[in-house]
Amino acid sequence: MKLLVTGGAGFIGSNFIGYAIDRHPDWFIINLDRLTYAGNPDNLCKVATLPNHRFVLGDIADPQVVEELFASGIDVVVNFAAETHVDRSIVDASPFIRTNVHGTQVLLDAARRHKVVKFIQVSTDEVYGSLGPADPPFTEASPLAPNSPYAASKAAADLLCRAYHHTYGLPVVITRCSNNFGPYQFPEKLIPLAITNALEDKPVPVYGDGQNVRDWLYVEDHCRALELVILNGKPGEVYNIGGGCELTNLEVVSLVLKALGKTGEMISFVKDRPGHDKRYAMDTTKIQRELGWRKNFDFNEALCRTIEWYVNNPAWWKRVKSGAYKEFYERWHGGLSRK
Repeated sequence: MKLLVTGGAGFIGSNFIGYAIDRHPDWFIINLDRLTYAGNPDNLCKVATLPNHRFVLGDIADPQVVEELFASGIDVVVNFAAETHVDRSIVDASPFIRTNVHGTQVLLDAARRHKVVKFIQVSTDEVYGSLGPADPPFTEASPLAPNSPYAASKAAADLLCRAYHHTYGLPVVITRCSNNFGPYQFPEKLIPLAITNALEDKPVPVYGDGQNVRDWLYVEDHCRALELVILNGKPGEVYNIGGGCELTNLEVVSLVLKALGKTGEMISFVKDRPGHDKRYAMDTTKIQRELGWRKNFDFNEALCRTIEWYVNNPAWWKRVKSGAYKEFYERWHGGLSRK
């Protein structure tokens, strides 16, 4: 089987490629990535020289590049390519519209012309909006109510995918995952930021009062869910993928600091993000019932594995943090301030 994996040099995409090639050595993967600030060739070190992995530097919003790849014969598309950081979307939404919406449309058009077997749109729980403290978790039938430019761009892409399935019969499957964590995650996200700042004995920023709740999913469990969707997912369906582990941001950071032998004195509360969603939670009954998926890692075990990876790979995250991340973070926050 020949797969086009877009955004495969990013966090989840690179983890998925490594997982898929290890599990399915007969799969051939074309990895299309523009190598923006969050796309890193170092993430692909384990697969870069394998005969069934081909890296292509290119943009999903470039019709010529996309057409050439599809013309080589593609069976399955797994679309990870996206701008994903909410803060950046608040500063400037235009890259999110270009990549997440227009780029998805370019891929869908090519997939339709070349009659792919399956198109997997990797989306997010953020398209559902925010839950109250007593609300039940999101199901696949929950209405879309995105609250950030990032979430709105992903919801728009999901709706395009739905329309292409309904109008053209394109075999699209949409997956919506909760907050992922694990190796190779860019350290603008909460867990890798907390780990790496703590390792550098720098303040660990937490938005507002730290009581925003997220559902945490280890990236390998997400990869296994996507594998099942590729093999057995039903076109036209949506599958929620979540870790079933709701924790506040403050709880997560505190667990990281405890694991690293640091104290809560390192926490620095910073101004809250505009429109910050209060709580996400995912009901995964459907993917469990229909595809037999179960998570393999509980949060504490997965967090220990993640911390161990960052401890053992300082060269990777120090290179990453010295670039675009540092400039953006300083511009956004204007420096850290304690409350």
